[in-house]
Amino acid sequence: MKKYNKTESFRKWYNGELDLDQKTEEPIENIPAGTHDEQPPETHAAIPVVHKVEDEEIKISRIAYRILSVVFCVIICAALVGTVLYLPGFADEQAPTANAVYEHYVGQGRDQTGAVNTVAGMILDYRAFDTLGESFVLFTAVCAVLLLLQDHEGALNHTVSTFTFANDSIVKSAARIIVPIILVFGVYVLFNGHLSPGGGFSGGAILGTGLILYSLAFGHRPAAKIISARVIRITTILSLSFYCLSKSYSFFTGNEFNGVHSVITPGTPGDFLSGGLILPLNLAVGLVVCCTMYTFYMVFTRGRLD
Repeated sequence: MKKYNKTESFRKWYNGELDLDQKTEEPIENIPAGTHDEQPPETHAAIPVVHKVEDEEIKISRIAYRILSVVFCVIICAALVGTVLYLPGFADEQAPTANAVYEHYVGQGRDQTGAVNTVAGMILDYRAFDTLGESFVLFTAVCAVLLLLQDHEGALNHTVSTFTFANDSIVKSAARIIVPIILVFGVYVLFNGHLSPGGGFSGGAILGTGLILYSLAFGHRPAAKIISARVIRITTILSLSFYCLSKSYSFFTGNEFNGVHSVITPGTPGDFLSGGLILPLNLAVGLVVCCTMYTFYMVFTRGRLD
């Protein structure tokens, strides 16, 4: 863009050819001394007025911003305090934690879901679609990160430099012992989520931690060969698809009004093959969580998955 000196720029603004913001970036004192005589007297008289109006507008805007910020904070605090005041008291019989839903989960959840772990039965049976939404949040987060890190040609940026312990024999020797234990424990937590504390999210986090430790100890390239981007994509998509389809079938057949009954039974609570679909759903959620953690680590540290 062509640059004008201040006097010529002000003349163009005065004639309606330029914006006010382009004219008043600097005070009139910065205009070269020899150029004042080129403008009519009314122009020189208008410049201080313009700056005065601009300064007053800025001052009023800042005061209004501060006042509105305080008012907004007061309204939010009043709404939160009012909400707390209307909450039921501790040990109140009318509290939501003591209503029929809670009694149903605790009293009948084990027989209806077949899961000894009441929490697993609740999140993967009664409100399984809510858990599906949480899994899709992880999947969406990965997609968003991959899109943000792509360059204009659609490829991920490869400029990230990372540090690994691939040349450290002590760390590698310790990882050879620890990583298999972590992975086996993660699988145990996944397969026993319906019988004991654990499940898809915790087991998947343990598996993801094991893969990240393997990548740190042995290098990113060996880890990328074992868990490639193609494997991660296929595993995540298949896990989410299985979860969605299986719970759609479960909800459809669980409706007592349509006359269709599910062929999947809760089984005997306490047995390994029990809990209906809770065991395979735990596996699906765990794989999604594991792939998400590993993807975030590889993308943020290496700039790519493979």
